[in-house]
Amino acid sequence: MSPPDAHGPESPRASLALLGLELPPVSRPKGAYVPAVRSGNLVFVAGQVPMKNGELTETGQVGREVTTERARELSRQCALAALAAVDSVCGIDSVTRIVKVVGYVSSAPGFTGQPGVVDGASEFFVEVFGDAGRHARSAIGVADLPLGAPVEIEVVAEVAGGAG
Repeated sequence: MSPPDAHGPESPRASLALLGLELPPVSRPKGAYVPAVRSGNLVFVAGQVPMKNGELTETGQVGREVTTERARELSRQCALAALAAVDSVCGIDSVTRIVKVVGYVSSAPGFTGQPGVVDGASEFFVEVFGDAGRHARSAIGVADLPLGAPVEIEVVAEVAGGAG
């Protein structure tokens, strides 16, 4: 299936269904924060690490214990979790644009493939939102991430409607 374009009839939720995906439950915060906050027409999503059933799915540094391809898959998993966080505050069908993505990659010394890892999330957003999924982005290599996660993705989404 080709991704919907900006004028396509499919809603983001319908696009997910066509991809064979459902939104996961929102992971409980592991600290003193909330998963997402709406301010006006923007939703700011806290960094999402790859979780399933409340547990981290994988640990390690990319370029050492985790391959680049696996890290891309985990980045995509984080992006899906970010959409669940958006959905929890206003519904993903109200998203009009993915504005910004920041990807943090726990990187082994000398690993420089962070952009390729974060492409997993970026490409996912285009699959779900078409042109409205294209966004500004940063891909940052770090020594360690919370809980030993290999990747963490945070998102800013624009939504329709008034202040939330």
